[in-house]
Formats: sequence, structure tokens, C-alpha cells
Amino acid sequence: MADERARALRANPTDAERKLWTVLRNRQTAGCRFRRQAPIGRYIVDFVCFERGLVVEVDGGQHAIEAERDDVRSAWLESQGYRVLRFWNNEVLENADGVAAAIAVALQEERHRPSAPHNR
Repeated sequence: MADERARALRANPTDAERKLWTVLRNRQTAGCRFRRQAPIGRYIVDFVCFERGLVVEVDGGQHAIEAERDDVRSAWLESQGYRVLRFWNNEVLENADGVAAAIAVALQEERHRPSAPHNR
């Protein structure tokens, strides 16, 4: 079920997700491989680098209302050894280079983190 939902989300990305994917795909950011709309436990994350244990979420306006739910989700992912970065849609659309730079810095930091997960 999660795989079907992830597949549907990959087929219909938001403008911000589409723009960020052009930066993350094909190991363009710090040489790391990202997957988009990937299931982790009961959640589907926007982007994940399993190798470095980094989850990148792109949030639209509805997330301002759902902040508590996002906090629970992030806490669970962190308890599994992932680091979660969140960006607003407008950040990605207006400053994709800055977002990519922040992700690259986080990837370098994750390289030195012993608790980063090594698999899904």
C-alpha cells in the first residue's frame, strides 16, 4: 500500500518537489544518491539519502496547520537514526541554490555521524 501511494506521489510532484528533484537526482548533490517519495516505516518522505541518513521534506502551506503532526513524524524518523531537513515550497522555488547548499552541508555533517542508518 505504501509503495502504491509513493508511486502515485512520484507521478504527481508539486512544483517545488519537481524543482528540488532536478538538483538532487543523479548524485548531483555531494555525490549522494537520493530517492524521492520513499516509504520509511509508515511514512512516505519527500526525499531521502539512505546512505547518509538524511530526509528532506518540502512543505506547503498546509504544514503550517499540521505542525504538530510534522513534529511527531520528524521525531519518529529521528528515533530511527535519520536527520530531517524541512524547507517551505517558496524557499525551494525562490532559492533552490541556497536550499541545495544547505542540503550539501547537512550531507557532509552526516558523513561523520555514527548513528546514520545504513539501510532502510
